[in-house]
Amino acid sequence: MAATGEEAAAMDSGGRVPAPPTVLPLRSDAEQKDVGHDGPNENTGPVPKRPANNNDGCVETAEEATEPAQPDINELCRDMFDKMAVFLQGELTATCEDYKLLENMNKLTSLKYMEMKDISINISRNLQDLNQKYASLQPYLDQISQIEEQVTALEQAAYKLDTYSKKLEAKFKKLEKR
Repeated sequence: MAATGEEAAAMDSGGRVPAPPTVLPLRSDAEQKDVGHDGPNENTGPVPKRPANNNDGCVETAEEATEPAQPDINELCRDMFDKMAVFLQGELTATCEDYKLLENMNKLTSLKYMEMKDISINISRNLQDLNQKYASLQPYLDQISQIEEQVTALEQAAYKLDTYSKKLEAKFKKLEKR
C-alpha cells in the first residue's frame, strides 16, 4: 500500500521529524529538579526571580519573552501591491498626460506651419503676379526711358539754340548800329 499525504512527506525526509516545542523551558537545570519537590511549582504560582550574581554559578531565570503580534504578511503584501499599483497608475497617468500635451503641441505647431505655408504660397503668387505685371510694363518703361533721353537731348538742343539765338541777336544789333 502506498503512503499518502503526511506519511509520504515523513518517509521522504528519512523518518519522523520531531515537532517544535510549544513551550520553552525557561528555568535553570537546578530549578527544574526542584519543581517536583517542596519548592514552588506550577500550581503555587510563578517562580520568583533570583538576584543576579555570578558567584553562585546558577543561571538567572527569565520570563518568557513575547514578541508583538505581527500583522498578516498577505495583508501587508496586498497593501504594498495596492500602493505600488496606485503609484504606477499615477506615473502612467502623468506620462500619458505628457504625451497628450506633446501631441496637442505637435498638432498646433503643424497648424501654424500650415498657416505659414499658405501665407508663403500667397506671397509667392503675389510676387509672381508682380513680376508678370512688371514684365508686361517693361516695354512701356523702356519707352519712357527713351522719351526721357529724347527730352534731355531736346532740352540740350533748346539751350544751344537759345544760346545761338542770343549770339545772333547780339550780332544783328551790332550790324544795325553801324
